[in-house]
Amino acid sequence: MTNPAPINFQKGVYNHYMIKEIHEQPQTVRLELRDRLAQGVADFSDLAIDDIFTNVQKIYMVGCGTAYHAGLVGKAVIEKLVRIPVECDIASEFGYRDVPWGDKQMMIVISQSGETTDTLVALREAKANNIPILAITNVKDSTIAKEADKVIYTNAGLEISIASTKAYTSQLVVLYLLALYMARIRNSFNLEDLRTIGKELSLMGDYLEIAFEQEEKILRLAWQYQQMENAFFLGRGLDCSVAMEGALKLKETSYIHAEAYATGELKHGPIALVTEGSPVITVLTQDNIVNRSMYNIKDIQDRGGKVVAVCKANLEGHCRGVDDLILIPNTNPIVAPIVAVTPLQMFAYYMAALKGNDVDKPRNLTKSVIIE
Repeated sequence: MTNPAPINFQKGVYNHYMIKEIHEQPQTVRLELRDRLAQGVADFSDLAIDDIFTNVQKIYMVGCGTAYHAGLVGKAVIEKLVRIPVECDIASEFGYRDVPWGDKQMMIVISQSGETTDTLVALREAKANNIPILAITNVKDSTIAKEADKVIYTNAGLEISIASTKAYTSQLVVLYLLALYMARIRNSFNLEDLRTIGKELSLMGDYLEIAFEQEEKILRLAWQYQQMENAFFLGRGLDCSVAMEGALKLKETSYIHAEAYATGELKHGPIALVTEGSPVITVLTQDNIVNRSMYNIKDIQDRGGKVVAVCKANLEGHCRGVDDLILIPNTNPIVAPIVAVTPLQMFAYYMAALKGNDVDKPRNLTKSVIIE
């Protein structure tokens, strides 16, 4: 693994912090992995939480916005590798549930700032019911860090742009490492397969750097679509969570109405909105379901929609016929979300920059949401 360099907090050659922070992701991902992954084996023994990890039978996961999207990926990965149910909730909605608290449960809270009010409310409710809390945050000595039972700090460094990019991928990496660690100590998944996934994860910094080779093409696509007023993002399985994050990045920076849907839901209503020239961005990284998605893409194109696909290199042959193709490295499908989100982040950035928006400080938004 490449030895990561310290992070520079000046904009330097970049016009905005957002694009600088996008480009810092290989570095921050390597920092995240450096002390937690060796020869494909994840290690959190220093947390002294193995007794909870070994016995837990249900996990509640909460976050807001980008942190919630990270949680959705974490839910899918933990369920696959650890074989226990995970409920992932928008923190602001969690308090409206009548949760059946019980033994052998835990909560994972995700917050970049560690100060998100809605996430704190959910944490406190769980704690009042004697549920152990594990926090994933980027800020030491934050309120969430102080109130949680255990804390994992992401190594994203200071994130200045309001639109989160490197903190998101750092959250993803932590969740993958947690899933690998829990699966190993619970013996819930084949150990060699876990090691294979871990080794693939260790290459993620390199994969992200390869993904940046598509940046010029992404800029051209932003020029091409800069007048659009609406956009649709699609994905199946893990790709759906990536699509949700892509839509959020576009709407919060460029002020374009963007919605994400599970690809299979297209025919249950959203396709009525597809007209001549409608831009549809689809994420295609899951080898076993890409062919099913291509049928939906044909339906979109039959109605005049324009399809941009973010596709793994090994699936390029399946994706012929889309209007524009953004290729990312061929990764193990389970870890693909970390690299697949990068082109969507860059697309959102360039759309906003071309419009002349204040990219780092989008209107009506703050870095830390501390009001209900």
